[in-house]
Amino acid sequence: MPTVTQLYLAPAYAIAGNEVAATLKVRSTVSFTAQTLTVAVRDAFGHNLDFIGVHNVTITPAGYTLTTPSKTFYPGEYTIFGAYQLGGVWYSLPSVLMIVGEAHGGGSGPTEGKSVVWAEHFEHPLSRDRWNSAGTSAYQYYTHNPNDDKLDWIHADKVTVANNIVTFTAVPGNETLENGKKAWNTGLITTEGTLEAFEVRANDYVETLVQMPAELGAWPALWTWRDGDNEVDNFEYHPDNPNLLEFTNHVRFGQDYYTNAQAVAPLVWVTIGTLYGATSVDWYINGTRVFSDGTGVPASWTAFLILNLSVCAGAFHPTPIPPGPLVFRADYIQVWR
Repeated sequence: MPTVTQLYLAPAYAIAGNEVAATLKVRSTVSFTAQTLTVAVRDAFGHNLDFIGVHNVTITPAGYTLTTPSKTFYPGEYTIFGAYQLGGVWYSLPSVLMIVGEAHGGGSGPTEGKSVVWAEHFEHPLSRDRWNSAGTSAYQYYTHNPNDDKLDWIHADKVTVANNIVTFTAVPGNETLENGKKAWNTGLITTEGTLEAFEVRANDYVETLVQMPAELGAWPALWTWRDGDNEVDNFEYHPDNPNLLEFTNHVRFGQDYYTNAQAVAPLVWVTIGTLYGATSVDWYINGTRVFSDGTGVPASWTAFLILNLSVCAGAFHPTPIPPGPLVFRADYIQVWR
């Protein structure tokens, strides 16, 4: 009997009346042909509102991605889950909540009037032309930054790509930091110091889909940096505050501690978007704006992107428990302009 693992399931959010497709990524311990593979949907009353699936599909250890035809939903909360049929028996995979919000006229989303100018879907090994995984000028010693309450020591081999997912892993290392603490080997990627040298600009919208870690001491983040500053924290997360994300504009200070127990939790995939507006930096969770700082960034603002897994040194959040590992994953980063 094959064991099927659900790697990814979306959407977590939709707008009532707007067509939306579901995406399901699965893999199996052994190759087999499922009679049906679909994304099942149940409303608050248990009614079956499944997406249309596929038939006689082969699921392999390398994985299979299903994108369903689109459909619309009424406002409300729905439970969605992957499901497959084998030998006439249905098997259900882990479920997530899909929230369908009311449609509001007269407003505009963060991508309205913009087009995608840069995207990374981690379909191939990291390109050195696009990503620098050796270190960052945001760290005092390039590979490590103990004065920021971090045990990090950046190692390129702690960032791996497989099945269209980038994985950051942290484990105890051999190095000793300048403050005498033992470092943890961990991963970081940045557009700084690359041939492409991509930078985000004022009024860009950046979106990422990430899976939050579960291990104490993990400190994942997507943030920006340039010339010793220009920092906007798209998000920071600490599993000891399992349902909280930190949003911070360090350029013209604005900050929020956003809490949502259904969207933000260990091992849950969540879409996080940031609009670097000239009058306000806005943050979006699963397509919904949840915070506007009202300060923004200068019209001339530019910065490099950094995605990484830091390791807490204990001043503000618990240190990790050896031997680990700490694990953080991301599905994509995309920029609209």
